Amino acid sequence: MTVSANCGTNKDALKLAISKRSASQCALYPKMLPEIYNNHLTTYLKKSEYLILLIVVELIQAYRKVRLEELASRFPSPILFESRRKKLKRFFEIPCLTIDGVWIPIIKQWLKESFNPGQVLHIVIDRSQWGLINILMVSLVVDNRGIPLYFELLDHTGNSNFDTQKSILSRVLPLLKEYKIVILGDREFCSAELAKWLHGQKKVYYALRLKKSHYIEVEKEMWTQLKDLGLSPGSSLYYQGVKVTKTKGFSGVNLAAKWSRNYRKKAQKEPWYILTNLESLSAVTEAYSYRMGIEEMFRDFKLGGYNIEGTQVTGDRLIALILLGTLAYSMATFQGSLILRKGVANYISRPSESKRRYKRNSSFSIGLKAYSWLNSLSFFAEEVQELIRLVPNKRAYYSRGLRAVTIIQSAF
Repeated sequence: MTVSANCGTNKDALKLAISKRSASQCALYPKMLPEIYNNHLTTYLKKSEYLILLIVVELIQAYRKVRLEELASRFPSPILFESRRKKLKRFFEIPCLTIDGVWIPIIKQWLKESFNPGQVLHIVIDRSQWGLINILMVSLVVDNRGIPLYFELLDHTGNSNFDTQKSILSRVLPLLKEYKIVILGDREFCSAELAKWLHGQKKVYYALRLKKSHYIEVEKEMWTQLKDLGLSPGSSLYYQGVKVTKTKGFSGVNLAAKWSRNYRKKAQKEPWYILTNLESLSAVTEAYSYRMGIEEMFRDFKLGGYNIEGTQVTGDRLIALILLGTLAYSMATFQGSLILRKGVANYISRPSESKRRYKRNSSFSIGLKAYSWLNSLSFFAEEVQELIRLVPNKRAYYSRGLRAVTIIQSAF
């Protein structure tokens, strides 16, 4: 009898706590997952799997941590900490948490809704290493951020090879067959083999940065090393129909080279040399500038956002963790972009100065901050109403702000 009574008391207390929490959250609390994510995940996953995924993505978004220990410490289940940790560990091992199963259907639908057939898309292939984690990723650049399309964990440290690069791009290109795409890569992806393979793909352009030690055939049988082309700060050149590298090279490609002029105290250490099938220097310069989007994305996954380099999981669990991080990251970026377009970003973050070269806040940053702000408004709803009541002369400003909150909430 005693045990039964205690169980009933605990259940009543939990229901009361939940009801109080729900009452305070009102209508401000954002949707957990956008419709495009829900439509796929609710049918693809079991109900219990979906609920755990939803909670984990929420925790990643709220606390910006993807370490298993951190997630377990906050996972809202009334069981022992070690039981929560094991529960999440088992969840990250379920076979259906794959890129092809979870992410590809979502990104395919998003591409269909966001871009018109024939539109130019900038695709970046890059690799990042976080300790022993070596990841190769292909991303679409949107609002100066890379949205992951596909990624692969390498079983070694250091650079990837042509076969691996071709393999991952072969998985991505079919997703983009309705569009004109420009593949961008840094000096790790400068092999003549990769350029030649891309050259044979339909509706595919490329801009791959070469090492200065590469050779080009400027005139028949006259080979020149790139570093000897005589560029200086502020100069550029463009060659059409050249042959690159003496051994595995091929002909009929273009070379763009540029050394940016010194700007105030900023100076580019050396020129960049781009192997491309784009038809002008300006087209190459514009296209290659998009490559920084994936650098920003990797920073967001690291200390700038989700602190993924702190995780200690490996193998399939690591893939699942990165996959959920991808869901959270893409959601924040899409939501931040929508908030910017709706013109209410100033309620979320400090505006950028007119003379500032780069935006103070990215779409990703605005999405994260908006999520946090809406949660604060929801949690402190009663206190907010009381504060508004205490300053009736500011009511007009608060009314505008509450309208902005409604607009921001519609992005979630």
